[in-house]
Formats: sequence, structure tokens, C-alpha cells
Amino acid sequence: MARVTNSPASRKRRKKVLKYAKGYFGNKSKLYRYAKEAVQHAWQYAYIDRKKKKANMRGLWIVRLNAACREAGITYSRFIEGLKAANIQLDRRQLSEIAIADATAFAGLIKQAQAALKSKAAKA
Repeated sequence: MARVTNSPASRKRRKKVLKYAKGYFGNKSKLYRYAKEAVQHAWQYAYIDRKKKKANMRGLWIVRLNAACREAGITYSRFIEGLKAANIQLDRRQLSEIAIADATAFAGLIKQAQAALKSKAAKA
């Protein structure tokens, strides 16, 4: 019986890994053993950083909101508390876009939040 090596599939798999490793420094772009390890690490970093990107964007939106709120004379935390009391369900990304693009609408949101805070304090 003939010896089966699975050579075409193995070569295709190795070429694919070397293609992903193109541009890496030294052996990591030329030799399969080192390229495979480098590509695996790169994919791990890419996965982790996709999660970090989301956290960084949320932080940026909060910084923008805090700056816009302080210009209007309220802190970010009181503003968010007031929005929750007024049952306004906008996320931080939408609020940040409103604060940047439409100052009058954002001022209206701040007024609603302050009114909800006052009624909340009156109940307590």
C-alpha cells in the first residue's frame, strides 16, 4: 500500500500561516515554526485590543460628557443620575454626539435631568 503524506494540505496550511506573518521581523516571517507562534500571539493581541478599544471609547465619551456638563454647571455623575431619574435611556455614545453636535438639545437634557433630581430630592 502506498504511503500517504497529506502533503498538499500541510503545504497549504503552512503557506497560509507564512502569508499572515508577512512583514514580521527576521525568522518570524520566513520559518513556519516561528511564524506560527508569532501569528498566534498577534491574534491574541488583536482580540484583547478589540475589547480595550471599546473601553477606551466609553472613557472618551464620558470625558466629553463631563466637559459639556461642567460647562452647564452640573457634574457628570449628577447628570447621569438625573437622566436615570427622568427615565431617559440614552447611552453615553449618543449623549456625547448630542453634546458635540447639538448644544441646545443637550441643554434641554440637562434641564430635564436637573428637574428630575429636584423632584427626587423632594420625595426623599
